[in-house]
Amino acid sequence: MMDANKTLVTEFVLTGLTERPGLQVPLFLVFLLTYLTTMVGNLGLAALIWKDPRLHSPMYLFLGSLAFADACSSSSVTPRMLTTFLSKNHMISLVGCITQFYTLASSASTECFLLVVMAYDRYVAICNPLLYPAVMSNTFCIQLLVVSCIIGFLHPMMHVGLLFRLTFCKSNVIHYFYCEILQLFKISCTDPRVNMLLIFIFSVFIQSFTFLTIIVSYMRVLFAILKKKSAKGRSKAFSTCSAHLLSVSLFYGTLFLMYVRPGSGPAEDQDKMYSLFYTVIIPLLNPFIYSLRNKEVIGALRRIISK
Repeated sequence: MMDANKTLVTEFVLTGLTERPGLQVPLFLVFLLTYLTTMVGNLGLAALIWKDPRLHSPMYLFLGSLAFADACSSSSVTPRMLTTFLSKNHMISLVGCITQFYTLASSASTECFLLVVMAYDRYVAICNPLLYPAVMSNTFCIQLLVVSCIIGFLHPMMHVGLLFRLTFCKSNVIHYFYCEILQLFKISCTDPRVNMLLIFIFSVFIQSFTFLTIIVSYMRVLFAILKKKSAKGRSKAFSTCSAHLLSVSLFYGTLFLMYVRPGSGPAEDQDKMYSLFYTVIIPLLNPFIYSLRNKEVIGALRRIISK
């Protein structure tokens, strides 16, 4: 009878990044500018790679795909966050909430495997340059890209399916700026331990596997760079790989803190900062990390502007 009398929640209230009235408009302007810059940077980089024939190589195919994944990650969170700054209606439906989680999770999972593919591409290019055209053929590159996307799209489906086993009746208030899955577990009336266990297992497996693969690839690349006799060749190779490693460090460092850290848990505001970093800040930084020291991208941009 007690279970029958419970009112099941079908809509949630997102409290947003902060509930302080005086910060709503300034934060709206800051994150609006951030979002527009993110979209211009990532979609502009993807369009530039598509437009310039000199950038039609495996490395830039993967970089363009990464830029698109970053644009999807940011778009799954930021527009909704912007509306909560100015609107008094912070409601989001259960379906909308799960859709937001799926879009973000699939983009992040795809990005994990794209970073692995990019590391493998640099490994072949620097450690086996003579075999590079044969190994990284167009067909093989497309296959790597498709597999990364398929895994990225399928992995969150399991967690979405398990979300439907949960019922929400304690509260409909999510003290967050988007539908983060761990926050949904907190307000679930159903025991979410199965969901939490699978989140932890798959996060550890996917993040550890992809991160270790990237580190091993770049360690071998580093040894190969140090053996190069040409100082110019060493400088170019190191410049490319250092940009990749910076992006990897930012992305994985935040993900490990969010989903693989011990359960003692930091404060709620600290959780929000971790989430904000990998959903908003990293997609903003990536196109600049990969482009500012890349002569081919800068050259392509100049040719487009000159036309």
